[in-house]
Amino acid sequence: MNAPTNKPVKQQQSVTRCPWPGIEAGIYADYHDTEWGVPKLDDSALFEKLILEGFQAGLSWLTILRKRENFRAGFAGFDAERLARFDARDIARLMADTGIVRNRAKIDAAVLNAQAFLELSGTQSFTAFLWGFVDGRPIQNRFRSISEIPAETELSKRMSKELKARGFRFVGPTTLYAFMQSVGMVNDHLVACHRHEPCANLQRRIRLPK
Repeated sequence: MNAPTNKPVKQQQSVTRCPWPGIEAGIYADYHDTEWGVPKLDDSALFEKLILEGFQAGLSWLTILRKRENFRAGFAGFDAERLARFDARDIARLMADTGIVRNRAKIDAAVLNAQAFLELSGTQSFTAFLWGFVDGRPIQNRFRSISEIPAETELSKRMSKELKARGFRFVGPTTLYAFMQSVGMVNDHLVACHRHEPCANLQRRIRLPK
């Protein structure tokens, strides 16, 4: 998150928002208001988010967000079974696609991650596996400034180690903490943000699929 300021930003419509989307309405603010911090409990949605967070490494999330539909088109809608079968021709196609982030290591990792996802899914749901790291209960933080928010935690380090052991790539602790924030495993909306309490309420009511 590249924040223009450290404190919550009050919008013209009297909406106070985390500072990282900036003060202008648009795709970034919409993402903050409708997706970030909302619990995701679907294997496919979690898999897509994990892949996109990997592509975000070293870049801004806004860059990925603007290209998200192109990623979905290029990566077979993040259908793991199809993505796991991508071959050299698919890799070459993606490397020529200006609508995505053309990073060969990250593209290769997406294919490997699809294969790892399918192997893991043969024994348990991806949702249950990931949410098991927080015992099915989102972590409710009460930060007042983004300077208080860590880049990684002991929990994200443990998740990173486990995913790497299972064959996943581009799943470092910082990437995974951003992933945890975005899929509602951690509530890192600042307490003054208008989304903090709604996300907390959603997170309190989650029921993991069996």
